[in-house]
Amino acid sequence: MWAEAYRASVARMLDDLNEADRMRLMKFVCSFAWADLEVRDEERAFAGRLMQRLGLAQAEMAQVEQWLIVPPRPESIDPTLIPAEHRRVFVETMEGLIEADGEVHPEETESLSIFRQLLV
Repeated sequence: MWAEAYRASVARMLDDLNEADRMRLMKFVCSFAWADLEVRDEERAFAGRLMQRLGLAQAEMAQVEQWLIVPPRPESIDPTLIPAEHRRVFVETMEGLIEADGEVHPEETESLSIFRQLLV
């Protein structure tokens, strides 16, 4: 869950992300939120907390809000562009997101599994 386990293991790694990687992370968050074809309130709240934690600018937050309304295009999401040193924070963030609503759907589990495989 988002709570202490997530914050403890990921918080410091989030500080190391540059602007491009912060937005890349948010794009993946939004993409994963759409994995079961529905963005739930808890997933929106997770994204909101993460945007605040990352200190995104207003324009960046507006873009993320758009991705929560209309998912990012699949071709715009490329796990191979995630720097090796940030892959753990991306995976752990996706885990936090799919657990945010208290239900882990098969589509989310499959997306996470594929995501992990692409990062190896």
